[in-house]
Amino acid sequence: MILTAPWVLWAFVLLPVVWLLLRALPPRPREQAFPPIAILRGLGARNDDVARAPPWLLVLRCLAVALVIAACAQPFITRERAGITTSADTLLVIDNGWAAAPGWTQRLRAVDSILQRLSRNGHAVRLLLTAPPAGDEPVRVSGPQDPAILRTTLDPTEAQPWGVDRHAATSALQALVQGGWHGPVLYLAGGLATPDDAAFAAALRAVGPVRDLRLPDADIVTLAPGHNGSEALDLRLRTVPRPVLRELALRAQTIDNSTLQVVHVTLPPDARQADVRLNLPVELRNQLDHVDVDAISGPASVRLLDENDRRRPVGLISGNASDTPLMGSLFYLRRALAPGAELREGSLDSLLSRPLSILIAPDGTLGSPDARHKVEEWVRKGGTLIRFAGPLLVQAAGGPGLANPTSAPPSADAPGANAPAADALLPVQLMDGERVLGGAMSWSKPEHLAPFDAQSPFHDLPVPGDVTVSKQVLARPSTDLDTHTWARLTDGTPLVTHAALGAGQVVLFHVTSTADWSNLPLSGLFVSMLQRLGERAVGIETPADQSLLSPYLTLDGAGAEGPPPAGAQAVRADAFGHIAVSAIHPPGLYGPRASRRALNVGDEAGEMLPQNATGTMMDLRGQAPDIALGPILAVLGLALILVDGVVAILLRSGGGRKAGRVSGRMTFLALVMAGAALASSAGAETRDYPDEPRVIVDHPDASSSVPGAALETRLGYIVTNHEDIDTVSREGLQGLSDYVNARTSAVLGHPDALVPERDDLSYYPMIYWPVTADATTTPARTAALNAYMRHGGILMIDTQGQDPATAQGGSDDSFTGSAPGTAAALRRMTAGLDIPPLMKLDDHHVLTHTFYLLHDLPGRYDGMPVWVAQEGDSTNDGVSPVIIGSNDWAHAWAVDDSGNTPYATIPDGAEQRTLAYRFGVNAVLYALTGNYKADQVHVPALLKRLGE
Repeated sequence: MILTAPWVLWAFVLLPVVWLLLRALPPRPREQAFPPIAILRGLGARNDDVARAPPWLLVLRCLAVALVIAACAQPFITRERAGITTSADTLLVIDNGWAAAPGWTQRLRAVDSILQRLSRNGHAVRLLLTAPPAGDEPVRVSGPQDPAILRTTLDPTEAQPWGVDRHAATSALQALVQGGWHGPVLYLAGGLATPDDAAFAAALRAVGPVRDLRLPDADIVTLAPGHNGSEALDLRLRTVPRPVLRELALRAQTIDNSTLQVVHVTLPPDARQADVRLNLPVELRNQLDHVDVDAISGPASVRLLDENDRRRPVGLISGNASDTPLMGSLFYLRRALAPGAELREGSLDSLLSRPLSILIAPDGTLGSPDARHKVEEWVRKGGTLIRFAGPLLVQAAGGPGLANPTSAPPSADAPGANAPAADALLPVQLMDGERVLGGAMSWSKPEHLAPFDAQSPFHDLPVPGDVTVSKQVLARPSTDLDTHTWARLTDGTPLVTHAALGAGQVVLFHVTSTADWSNLPLSGLFVSMLQRLGERAVGIETPADQSLLSPYLTLDGAGAEGPPPAGAQAVRADAFGHIAVSAIHPPGLYGPRASRRALNVGDEAGEMLPQNATGTMMDLRGQAPDIALGPILAVLGLALILVDGVVAILLRSGGGRKAGRVSGRMTFLALVMAGAALASSAGAETRDYPDEPRVIVDHPDASSSVPGAALETRLGYIVTNHEDIDTVSREGLQGLSDYVNARTSAVLGHPDALVPERDDLSYYPMIYWPVTADATTTPARTAALNAYMRHGGILMIDTQGQDPATAQGGSDDSFTGSAPGTAAALRRMTAGLDIPPLMKLDDHHVLTHTFYLLHDLPGRYDGMPVWVAQEGDSTNDGVSPVIIGSNDWAHAWAVDDSGNTPYATIPDGAEQRTLAYRFGVNAVLYALTGNYKADQVHVPALLKRLGE
């Protein structure tokens, strides 16, 4: 323990004087009965001696004065700081780049401890922050500062969202040495190696002895880009290797921080990277805003996503013979689009019933005016229509086209006036017939493609010399034809034209989608052209190479989104994926909404290696702040003074013994409070403790053998041994129970985790059973579940998504997640169960009107069928013993410990979640009350029969 103001202790010489002054106690009031007035006249005044205070009271008063004097001396209890010298002016060097963000609070507390010690010793400190400040300010060593003032300056700071510049820091250290300053160096290292480490370490040692403070348990991770494949979004998690096994969790979230998926990653000892795959349906994948690593702060653990990470749904209108190998109109389109798009094939009506970004119409698929009218309305709302020419389009050509909307239609007397209506859903007006290039009866030869114009979305694509066109439909010449042309042949005739229509656009390839008119569909250029058109869909345009994208929002040192700093500058569009984050280009989103791009720390982080030691290595976790005893002693002294006042009042009123007891109790209470405050201060370590497990007591009598489910109604869920799924099951049933309690007269307790082979299932009216790909069953489990269903229990089986191997049961407007392997797992789980014949649940089933009148039964997903026992089954009085579905109800019902609903419901958000809760209420009441609502359906027939 040390004293900041030891001279105050001279006040202890006054304690004997205080002892003498405090011995006096005012005399106790004399109690006198009132006799007649005459007797009172005979009484004379008498001088009484002043009463003396009891010795224990004098000790109490002196102790209070001593505590106040000791508090004024400002004592501190120092922590262990072996090897750290604070007896001279010190240079404090801090790595404050993105790698130091994990554990930044602990680093600040260590700095506070060091500055506190330097301030008490009366020494100055110089500060060097190795990450460049925002703007154009250089990295430099500050002048000598008062540590107490520097503490207030550093307290609110955060790590910078860009990396350190140890080259600039080396120059600053060399300038300091050249100025003649030397002294001890305390270096709080970030732990991530850079190419300039050797020169930086030498510059530090040139200043003076170096103490290298590290945080050994900090996880430094980045999320690097992966391949935007056709089935999943792949990311690569890079990390500085550590010699321990690590468990990390990646959380995929929407723009409102709703969780779409949580992926757990296990890193073996000394692992440097791990590949992570996010399997999400396209509707969910396109809603992804960012992916972050749980429990690790900083911008490096967050990956912002842009349009390059999303997959646009593309509709292919199928027609006759479209599937013919090598000759079908969709054969080459499928192979060109499959690597980077979500392909959907079908009729026009089925395709337009779901969200689409691009609609591709081969020749002949838009022959009817009604079809063209539907497509025109869809395009005007923002869709992109890509058409291909062919013989049928040649026959329907002659319409004005979108580029010439004012052209007059042919008169009634004109030739061909009675022919089928011309196709006007074209970007330009077409000439009659087709142009043939080459052939036995032609002097011409097939034409090659000309280089693309700078304004074309294909502007930077190389033009292969072997791509030729032997037949095309020609655009009618016009003054603005060039503005509507994106690709042309070497003779200047258009190959690809476009025109805006409302909020969308129409694109026409003047050749077929097969190899009949051109070998373009056989080339890699065809794939690249379709990919560029996909990038422009729904208003998303690819900027030109030299265009500058200004920062829209950026990440701060904690990984939180916010406005860009003052020094942030625009980034060239072609630099994304190749440029590293810096003070002028912080991580974040750049560009307008139509062409926004993401710049992440992990884009150019490269291989991550641990930083070598620069001096004497020390554990930063041992640098805890000192404990200030002054406030504690002052509070304790004031408490004893308060006790003295109470005791004095009691003594004056004659309660001597009572005063002693009260003073002893109050003194003991004051000492206990002071000890608790001291223990609290001593325990304020900069260390994170895991949350204590929540223990739920079923009944006040802990020794009772009666299960909690026998004392209150509860729902149950079957344990899958997957921690994430079991957590969602518990949170989902808890959220449903709370919803049921709030809106019905039923009272449900907390849900229970069940193992059918071990637990008694008869207490639970409904049991939720999520299906996992590795699920199996045992004879004991099968027997327990059969007995449960025979006695009236309802088993709700949820595959939580659809197995791609059997993805045929949904409606055209269904939205469901991918659950590979669950179809086979469902068959394994239900093998041996006494499940009656099933049917799809419809609006007439009692389950749809048990409490709420429902037409849809969504969960996290929507549109998939729900299966129940066929009507007329006499088992359990007509109550279905099973409810089987794949809409993932638990995620929709789930409520976390903060009262939030962390998982998004697709596609209708909050409204869909409400319907999911209502279906849950119906299912619970169906389990509790059976088919009593079904009897009401027969009331009219019963009344009619009674009337007869």
